[in-house]
Amino acid sequence: HLKDELPSDLATRLAYEKAYAVAKTLDYPALVIGSDQVPCINNQLLSKPATKQRAIQQLLQSSGQTGYFYTACCVYNTQTQKYKTKLDTVSVKFRDLSLEEITAYIKRDEPLDCAGSFKIESLGPALMESVHSDDPTSLVGLGLISLCELLRGQGYDPLLQTSQPPA
Repeated sequence: HLKDELPSDLATRLAYEKAYAVAKTLDYPALVIGSDQVPCINNQLLSKPATKQRAIQQLLQSSGQTGYFYTACCVYNTQTQKYKTKLDTVSVKFRDLSLEEITAYIKRDEPLDCAGSFKIESLGPALMESVHSDDPTSLVGLGLISLCELLRGQGYDPLLQTSQPPA
């Protein structure tokens, strides 16, 4: 996180850096995908908790609040050395959560490797009141609607299953 860097800019930069780090190691044409997600509650960045105690703290902090999950995707074309990025912002309204619910959730889902201490693809929705986004798949960490748009922009249509990136 750079000084004064907005969470949306951080997510976009990290998605690009991930794609570029792989792209520069390749010596053949490829479309390289990078993605990153940065969650915030009350303008505070949330990290991967690593410990159960930190996960409890993050979810207590999220209880009753609206969190914002900034998910960026980057597609880097190794042949043209051009890239495009797309950012999706998901707002999540968390329910008022009891310590008992949070502890049970952490025990069952073990979200210690998940930014913000929850997994949308498991019991995470039980923590929420509502979710708003143009690309709800981005809450998982890679917006698939956004990814398809970026791939089409690079000449690869996932529906047509083009096998080679454009020249």
